[in-house]
Amino acid sequence: MTQDEAILLLEYVSAACPAQRIGEFTPDVWGELFAPYSLDEARTAVLVVARQQPFIAPADVIAEIKARRAERIELANIVYDGNPEETGAESAVALREIIRAAGDGLTGPSSIRASLGAAERPALPPGDDHGPYSGRAAAVRAAIGKMPADRDPTVDPRGRACRRCGAAPGSSCTTGDRRRRDVHPIRLEDTQRAAAGLPLLDQDASESRIKAASAAALARGDNQEQEAEAS
Repeated sequence: MTQDEAILLLEYVSAACPAQRIGEFTPDVWGELFAPYSLDEARTAVLVVARQQPFIAPADVIAEIKARRAERIELANIVYDGNPEETGAESAVALREIIRAAGDGLTGPSSIRASLGAAERPALPPGDDHGPYSGRAAAVRAAIGKMPADRDPTVDPRGRACRRCGAAPGSSCTTGDRRRRDVHPIRLEDTQRAAAGLPLLDQDASESRIKAASAAALARGDNQEQEAEAS
């Protein structure tokens, strides 16, 4: 930016923020501060800053310019392969020029594939259908996109609901919040009894019998201890 362009920029600032004071040496200072940047990008940054605050400081405008330049550089996806005939210093200079051009918006956004010089891959055409199919292949193709067939509750324990944890047919049993690899014994027993044509056990009655048997075994143990002490 030249000194004359800095004066134009300050006129732009004055129009955006009429209350901002511009002194005698303000154009000189702004001219030095904005020398590395173009008038167009400075004007754009002034508008952005003016929408956010009533007064415009050079530091805020420069920060906005740098943010937009960094964004353009990132979108450019710069890749520099270098030249075998260049020295390290020459390659560094060439890379800096490419980065500067990207920051100025001269290169435009580019995909990583395009930056690497690789053409976009076309979509694969659909494959040929080598049917008709029979046997297992036909069954597999027919099942694509469909729900699995219902499980036989007399063969697969997961084909019926679990009376212990409440797992729905087709779902695994759970203990707490964790899924079990195996099913609860009552679910397996229900499956076996259904396969044999027997009625399902009354779970409450079964638990009562187990508790009664445990209490009887405990009582027998106490009686044996008392007899041993008496002898």
